[in-house]
Amino acid sequence: MGKRASGFLLVLGAAALWSTSGLFIRRTVAGSGLSALSLAFWRDLATFLCLLLGLILARPRWLRVERRDLPWLAALGMLGVGTFHVLWNLSILQIGYGVATILLYSAPAFVTIMARLLWREPLTRFKLLAVALTLIGCVLVAGKEELAGVGLTAGGLFLGLSAALAYGSFSLFGRQVARRYPPWTVLTYGFGFGALALFPFQFRTAPPWPPTPAAWGWFAGLVLVATIIPFGAYVAGLRRLPVSVATILATSEVLFGPLIGYLVFGEQLGGWQMAGGVLVASGVLLIALRS
Repeated sequence: MGKRASGFLLVLGAAALWSTSGLFIRRTVAGSGLSALSLAFWRDLATFLCLLLGLILARPRWLRVERRDLPWLAALGMLGVGTFHVLWNLSILQIGYGVATILLYSAPAFVTIMARLLWREPLTRFKLLAVALTLIGCVLVAGKEELAGVGLTAGGLFLGLSAALAYGSFSLFGRQVARRYPPWTVLTYGFGFGALALFPFQFRTAPPWPPTPAAWGWFAGLVLVATIIPFGAYVAGLRRLPVSVATILATSEVLFGPLIGYLVFGEQLGGWQMAGGVLVASGVLLIALRS
């Protein structure tokens, strides 16, 4: 399989598994009473500890990184993991899931422009068209019901766009180190720094004890299925694709999320939402074919 083709499959697989996080988050919160902010911290910390233990037992030499790369890894973890989780949770609380999702998926536009400025990646009309298609599609997928009655204040807009920038920074900083280290090295340091960034926010939250036995199982699924495997696949995809292409492909998560909602929770999609899904798929397919 060609390098590009395997990169496409890795990123699309990552997006599909990321879309399951809503299922695991709902079940975990229901069984433990964790706040969204606390769950983000424990998720990052558990992911870091699992990755660290795995590398110590299987590949301890993969824990070695050059000193010059530590700032990139710290930025990836603190901004692209920890800060993103904080801003994402806050934006959902203030402006609602629908608008927050739309603003979040403006990230490909930021990443495409920044990749041009930082890495000299070509800014083609096909990339710009793909960004426009996916962004419009995300607006339609969110649905008018989600957007009705939402007062988008300047503070809410700032939070949403800041979350998108933090989300996109994972790809930008990840590209800098993904080609020099195995994906598991990048993720171990990234989630370690991410948990460190979230730690100060935990002093005002109650400890998550005692969770139900079922909550432990859902939390394990959140860490393994919706975090470790997809992030590993995505970083591996960054080794094979331009960062702007990988970020656009990752918006396909918007397609998989409603499918999970329909199969598990019986949530129905309206006509406009289905049209939005077609636009997102068109943008992803366009960038894949042109690349």
